[in-house]
Amino acid sequence: MASGRAVAHCGLVLLSLWLCIQSVPISVDKTKEKPQEDKLEPPQSAETGLHYDRYLREVIEYLEKDPHFKEKLKNANMDDIKLGKLSKELHFVHHNFRTKLDELKREEMGRLRMLIRAKHDIQGGNGRTVDHQALLKQFEHLNHLNPNTFEVEDLDQLIQSATKDLENYDKDRHDEFKRYEMTKAHERKERLRNMNEEERKTEGQHYEEMRKKHAEHPKVNHPGSKDQLKEVWQESDGLDPDNFDPKTFFKMHDSNGDGFLDESELEALFTKELEKVYSPGNEEDDMLEMEEERLRMREHVMSEVDTNKDRLVSLSEFLAATQKEEFLEKDEWETLDQKPLYTEEELREYENHLDNEENDIHKKSEELQKQREELERKQEELNAQKIGLQQAVEEVQRIKSAVKEPDAAGAAGEPAPVVPANSQPLPAGHQQKDVPVPGHS
Repeated sequence: MASGRAVAHCGLVLLSLWLCIQSVPISVDKTKEKPQEDKLEPPQSAETGLHYDRYLREVIEYLEKDPHFKEKLKNANMDDIKLGKLSKELHFVHHNFRTKLDELKREEMGRLRMLIRAKHDIQGGNGRTVDHQALLKQFEHLNHLNPNTFEVEDLDQLIQSATKDLENYDKDRHDEFKRYEMTKAHERKERLRNMNEEERKTEGQHYEEMRKKHAEHPKVNHPGSKDQLKEVWQESDGLDPDNFDPKTFFKMHDSNGDGFLDESELEALFTKELEKVYSPGNEEDDMLEMEEERLRMREHVMSEVDTNKDRLVSLSEFLAATQKEEFLEKDEWETLDQKPLYTEEELREYENHLDNEENDIHKKSEELQKQREELERKQEELNAQKIGLQQAVEEVQRIKSAVKEPDAAGAAGEPAPVVPANSQPLPAGHQQKDVPVPGHS
């Protein structure tokens, strides 16, 4: 699951902290030493769920290829890493890797610019006010004032942003799931409202049947308890539960062999318990609820076992937890269907929020319809003007043609004889005689 995964050796909170090196300068002549010539491939670590996840993982994995960075990282102090005191050691990373970091940053800047433009267009198109401050937060994990090169400031900002965002990520997921559940409840109420009495009764009965069916499942062991781990030991690992050994169990489920159980490795331990409650083929089971249940289980174990709060469980932490009273917990785990996720008041507030959004969309739709009608009216006026103008042009051309026709006829021969008014045709056999004009011979 994306939210529970981590880069090996570090955990989610410290994913970005792999970018740092020891604060003591390294006395090495970089001009004489060549870095490893291995191919720089796309990152292979698991996703973090952050919007800049790929950028974060690529920076981590390319920096780790620097041998001196990797060596110094082993001795890095966690507090210094979180405070960003080690970022200046970026200067000692080999030039080849620095060049690659510059390229990664330019690609990330281009991606963010496209993202910002798309969000701006969508929000503006929906009639919503564009929150420019929220859009600028997309750039908090790098120094956007310098879009071309990866510098110490970029390392500092990436460390601080990743640490803060990963710490808040689980809370954001819980909030998102809560909204999802309230949306389901709201939509169900709307469906019931549009039904007749008989349909509502049938739907109500079906809903209760599905709810009861979902609640009928085997006992769910407390996550991290001895019973829960022994069940994994027996059913998944195929070992005798009477020979359960915590140290062996830890090493078997440390899948990457780094000496820690990260969040994804922990979540894998809960699959058997979740399968008791959820099945993809069952109408009554919601797979999104299953992932929320998995998250709750992981948080519960982390709160009891992860004593240094680095989002990783070391062997010593794991063995210490097996000595606590809570490890012998026999009570059944309280699943989501047994505890309310929201109050009636919260549901009403959320429904009011949905109504307000719907009203805003309706108003915007009406405004757009009016704008469309106005544009259509103006288009009709323009079409009428165009037709009138075309008719006027045709009339002018017709008049010009009529004027040109007599001129063309006169130019072709002698002028036509002028016939006096009221003249009568001459009788046959008579010819017109010339009439002398005074003063002319």
